[in-house]
Amino acid sequence: MLRIKKLDIFVIKSFILLFIGTSFICLFIFMMQFLWKHVDEMVGKGLDITVLAKFFYYSALALWPTSAPLAVLLASLITFGNFGERFELLAMKAAGIPLTKVMRPLVIFITFIACVSFYFQNVTGPNAQVKLYTLLYSMTQASPELDIPEGSFYQLGESEKGVKYNLYVRKKDKKTGMLYNVMIYNFSDGFENAHIIVADSGKLETTADKKHLYLYLYNGEQFENLRQQNSTSQNVPYRRESFHDKQTLIEFDSDFSMQDGSFLNSQAPSKNMIQLRHSIDSLTQRYDSIGRDYYNDAVKRTYATIEMTSYDSIQKAKAQITSINMDSLLAVSSQTSLNDIFSKAKRRVESASSDMSIKTLTIKDGNSSIRKHKVELYKKFTLSLACIIFFFIGAPLGAIIRKGGLGMPVVVSVIIFLIYFIINSMGERAAKNGDWNMWFGMWISTFVAAPLGAFFTYKANKDSGVFNADLYMAVIRKIFGIRTQRHLFKKEVIIEDPDYERISSDLNEMCKACEEYAGSQRLTKLPNYIKVYMNNGTDTFVHDLSNKLEALVEELGNAKDYKVLQITNNYPILSTGAHLSPFKKEWLNILTGIILPVGIFLYVRICMFRIRLNKDLQQITVTSRELQEYIQSKNLK
Repeated sequence: MLRIKKLDIFVIKSFILLFIGTSFICLFIFMMQFLWKHVDEMVGKGLDITVLAKFFYYSALALWPTSAPLAVLLASLITFGNFGERFELLAMKAAGIPLTKVMRPLVIFITFIACVSFYFQNVTGPNAQVKLYTLLYSMTQASPELDIPEGSFYQLGESEKGVKYNLYVRKKDKKTGMLYNVMIYNFSDGFENAHIIVADSGKLETTADKKHLYLYLYNGEQFENLRQQNSTSQNVPYRRESFHDKQTLIEFDSDFSMQDGSFLNSQAPSKNMIQLRHSIDSLTQRYDSIGRDYYNDAVKRTYATIEMTSYDSIQKAKAQITSINMDSLLAVSSQTSLNDIFSKAKRRVESASSDMSIKTLTIKDGNSSIRKHKVELYKKFTLSLACIIFFFIGAPLGAIIRKGGLGMPVVVSVIIFLIYFIINSMGERAAKNGDWNMWFGMWISTFVAAPLGAFFTYKANKDSGVFNADLYMAVIRKIFGIRTQRHLFKKEVIIEDPDYERISSDLNEMCKACEEYAGSQRLTKLPNYIKVYMNNGTDTFVHDLSNKLEALVEELGNAKDYKVLQITNNYPILSTGAHLSPFKKEWLNILTGIILPVGIFLYVRICMFRIRLNKDLQQITVTSRELQEYIQSKNLK
C-alpha cells in the first residue's frame, strides 16, 4: 500500500510552489520571444484588446510544452539548492534518507508533468497552433491604422481598378487633429477622370462602424470632368466648385475580421499523433507511386524506339544499344547528318534535363513534407521526455551547488538549457533537411542530456565534489607545478614550545643530506629518456625529507618569536614524485614514452621538476642555516 509521508509532502509542496512561479517566468520569456518575431505584423493595425488577449492565450497554449523543461530544470535547481543552503538536505542524509529517496515523490510528479506536456502537444497544441496562426494571418490581412504623414501622399482604399484615394497634407496638428493645405485625388472613376479637391484645412474622423472615414473640409475648391476623356478628346468640359465647408465620406474598412484558416489544417504542427502517422503513410505511398511513375516514364523515353512489354525486353534493348559500334556509324555518316543528329540529341538531353529538374523538385517537396511530419511526431516525445531528464539534471545539481534563490541556479539553468536547445535545434534542422537520419537528429539532444543527468544523480548521491573548485585547482596545480606559499601566523595559545636545541641539530643533518643528494643525483643534468620511462620506483629520500620538513614546520609553528615564523615561511613545499616517472604502472610509462608527442611533453615536465627540486634543496639549506644563526644569536631554548 502506498504511504505518503510528511517528508514527501514537504518536498512536493516546496517544489510545486517554485514550479508554478518558474513556469510563468519561462512561459513569459518564450511568449516575448514569439511576440518579438511577429511584432511587425501587429504594430499599427489598431487591434482590439480582445484580439491581443486571444493572441497571448493561444501562444501560451502552444508554447507551454517548450517552456516546461526549462521550468522543471529551474524549479528543481532552486528547490534542492534551498535544501542544501538551509542544511535541510544534510539533515535528511543524517537521518539515513538518501538523495534518491528524497527525489522519489518528485519523480512521480515530474512524470505526471511529462504526461500533461504530451497531452498539450498531442491534443491542445495542434488546435492552438491552428487558431494562433489563423489569428496571425488575419492580422497580416488587416488594414493599417490611419496615420496620415505630413508632406507626402497617403493612399486610402483599394479596388479592382487600383487605389481609390490619394490624400496629401502639408501640415498636421496632433493635438487638435486639424489638417492644413489638404489635397485629395479621387480615382473612383479611373485615373484619367480623377476628381480633385483642394482645401485650406480639414479634419478626418472614423465612423462608429469603422467602415468609412468622414472628412470635414473648409475653404476650398473641387474640380470634376463632365465628360469622360479619351485619346481623341481635345476640349473636355469640367465643373469647378468653391465651398466654405464640405463633408466627404471615404470607404475605409479598418475593422479586424478573422480570415479563413482552414488551409493550416494540412500543416504538420496542426496535427495530432494519429493524424501525423496517417499523413506520413499517405505521403510516403503517394510519392513512392509518383517516383515509380517517373522511373517508368524515364525508361520508356530512353528506349522509345523499341516496344516495351516486360523487364526482359528492357534488358534486351539495353544489350542492343551497348552492342552498337558508334565509331563505324560516325565514319559512314556525312557532316550534315552528324550535325543534325547532334542537334536532335542536344535538344532531347535539354528537354530530359528540364523534365527531370521539375520532377526532382516534386520529389524533394514530397520528401521535405514527409520529414516535417516525422519531426513533429518525434517532438511530441522528446519534449515530454526532456521534462524528466532535466529534473535528473537540476535536482542533483542543486544538491551539489547548494545555492538557492534566483542567482546561481538561473545562470546554471540558462547555460544547460542553451546547450540543449542548440543541440536540439541543430539536430532538428539536419533531420528536416535530410542531412542526418531522422531518429538520430531528433534524439541527439536526449542522447547528450540523459547521460549527463545520470552522472549528476550518481555523483550527488555519493556526495562527490563535482563542482568543488579546490579539487580542480589542486589538479591544475599538480599538472603545471603551481605551489601554494606557506603562511604561518603567531598562535594566541601555545601548548608546547619548540625544542630549539634538538631542532638545531636536526637542521645540520637535513642540510648535509640535501647537499649529498643533490650532488649524487645530478638534478641539473638531463636524465636518460629511456630510464625515465623504465624506472617506475619511488624516491624514498625526497619522501622522507618532505615528511621531516613538514614535521619541523609544524613544530616551529608554535614559536613565540615572530622572526622564527617569518624564516620558517621560506621553506618550500616539496613535490615528492614529480621528478620521477609519470605513472606508477610500468606498461603505462612505456606506452607514454613510445607516443612521442606525449612522451616528450612529460619528459620536459620531469626535467623542469628536477631543476625545481634542486632549487628547493638549496632553499632548504639556506633557510636552515639562517634559522640556526638566528637561534644562536637570540639564544633560544
